[in-house]
Amino acid sequence: MAHIPGADRPERRRFVRHFLEMVAAMFAGMAVFGGLVSLFFALTGHEDLLEHASVRAPIMATNMTVGMAVWMRHRGHRWGPIVEMAAAMYVPLALLIIPFWNGALPGRALLAGMHVLMFPAMWLVMTRRPAEYVHTHHAVAGPFAHAH
Repeated sequence: MAHIPGADRPERRRFVRHFLEMVAAMFAGMAVFGGLVSLFFALTGHEDLLEHASVRAPIMATNMTVGMAVWMRHRGHRWGPIVEMAAAMYVPLALLIIPFWNGALPGRALLAGMHVLMFPAMWLVMTRRPAEYVHTHHAVAGPFAHAH
């Protein structure tokens, strides 16, 4: 595990727990919103569009980001760290889309690579501001409630 400056063992556990909670929220977002997107495309007769990685990749990144952002807000994070984490979710897409467009990366590798690179991107954001992720956040009334 990367060094978390000034973190004792309980803080490191909270840091890792927070990371794992966000990963779970990302996958929940991908499942829930991905299902809704698939239903929408099916109902509108455009389900074949989801076969294209250039369509699926930004939708997948967005679905995962929304799930993670809602969870972070629920846990009491301010909007600034949520926006930083959301940006980290799109960095893998930004890095891989050019090689994909140029034919150097197949669609499956684009999608798989995005999944793989999202984890270190999130970790790097978290290690920039470890205090944001090692202290206990209190859940707020709703995902868009004012954080204290």
